[in-house]
Amino acid sequence: MDGPRDKASEVLKFWFAETRPHQWFAKDRAFDELLRQRFLALTRQAIAGELDAWSAEPSRALALVLLLDQFPRQIWRDTAMAFAGDPQALALSQQAVELGLVAAEPEQARRQFWLMPLMHAEDLAVQEDRLPLFEQFTDSRTVDVASRHRDVIARFGRFPHRNAALGRVSSAAELAFLQTPGSRF
Repeated sequence: MDGPRDKASEVLKFWFAETRPHQWFAKDRAFDELLRQRFLALTRQAIAGELDAWSAEPSRALALVLLLDQFPRQIWRDTAMAFAGDPQALALSQQAVELGLVAAEPEQARRQFWLMPLMHAEDLAVQEDRLPLFEQFTDSRTVDVASRHRDVIARFGRFPHRNAALGRVSSAAELAFLQTPGSRF
């Protein structure tokens, strides 16, 4: 029977070895379905807090961040569940920064996903405070995306593209923004 360490390793191997960066952010139904088939149960466990012990070890904690932040966005795309793990992922990401785990990570792609919950936060203080981390630990493309996320939060206080999924009423300005190219990330 697979233990927790094996499951965490499976998550990391899948994300960083079996997939390619172009798959991570593409809206691809087949890839979403693959994630659903392989990791739905584990993602549900993570959101339910059943894998919190993983946070005690850096590699397992990174796997937990993926299960809480990235995987739900693809498994439950365009639904409220896509954001269900955000608070836990944000806390883990902030903890990883404070403990020096991000700085100690030699691989840029892994540092990027340690920090991704900060980019996804609907909190301007988090966005502004943590943007320098993207500059320090990721590449220019990721910094550009993080800056655009911060700009949206500065303008609207939330991500308008989440409104429908979360049952929020969009303002006229948000609806106009959503019509512009690149507004849905």
